Amino acid sequence: MSKLIRPQALPLSVLEAQYYVDQFNATYGDILDRGDYDAWVELFTEDCLYKVIPRENHDAGLPLATMALESRGMLKDRAYGITTTLFHAPYYQRHVIGVAQILNDNGSEIRATANYSVFRTKPGSVSEIYNVGRYLDLFLREGAGLKLKERVCVFDSEMILNSMIYPI
Repeated sequence: MSKLIRPQALPLSVLEAQYYVDQFNATYGDILDRGDYDAWVELFTEDCLYKVIPRENHDAGLPLATMALESRGMLKDRAYGITTTLFHAPYYQRHVIGVAQILNDNGSEIRATANYSVFRTKPGSVSEIYNVGRYLDLFLREGAGLKLKERVCVFDSEMILNSMIYPI
């Protein structure tokens, strides 16, 4: 019979990492749901990686991603494109991000993963599941908070409804 791990038995740093990552993810989802893409960019380090890749490619070690942004500058370009140049039928997003699993915390970096689902609602229509998968994250501790050095969004389906305009 396995022994239950009680939260009070965990080192405080593990609980702190869990708290900060979960709070970060809650903020991340809220920022995207409000459409504040400039604030989204600020959640990342300068030399970040943001990638959205199908599970099939990720599991096979294939590099082809639906979206791959390799710096904060590329994220800024994406945010500019979303708010200024892209024309599409409007819709709202709602992110539901599960409790993160802390994989490693060395004091300056935290590796974590969390399941996510993104719902899409077009005005005058019903909500639909847009994208489901998991985040594979590398956070850097900066001051009193965290910044994303890497966020790889591994989505489960082999197809995306229409096109991917907004970040996941």
